[in-house]
Amino acid sequence: MCEIIVNDISELRSAAKKFLEYAGDNKIFAFYGEMGVGKTTFLKELCREMEVEDEITSPTFAIVNEYYSKKYGQIFHFDFYRIDDLREVYDMGFEEYLESGAYIFMEWSEKIDHILPDGIAKVTITQDDKQVRTIRMIFN
Repeated sequence: MCEIIVNDISELRSAAKKFLEYAGDNKIFAFYGEMGVGKTTFLKELCREMEVEDEITSPTFAIVNEYYSKKYGQIFHFDFYRIDDLREVYDMGFEEYLESGAYIFMEWSEKIDHILPDGIAKVTITQDDKQVRTIRMIFN
């Protein structure tokens, strides 16, 4: 397990760098956290740290956004907030994404938790009453 403390938003870039160092060879990450805790904001910084040149936006309505990094290759950013039926996940070819070898970042993973494969990194972001965020990554 690794834990990264983010005292304010200005520390997100260095937190993203530490995150990638801790991640090692892991490429699939399930993110958990309350609405407004900063999952999307952190993922934007993570993609910037990965040298993504595309515009990084929340895939809430599209469900998945695809980015490319010369250094890291293909990156898929999922947001399962709007998923009400797992058939939607299967119909979009989610299993093929998992088998693609690309980096995969998933927000609102609790919506599909029971179909996620073993061996992925689970990342929880929490925030205290002083707006300090804690990013915890656990490897299964």
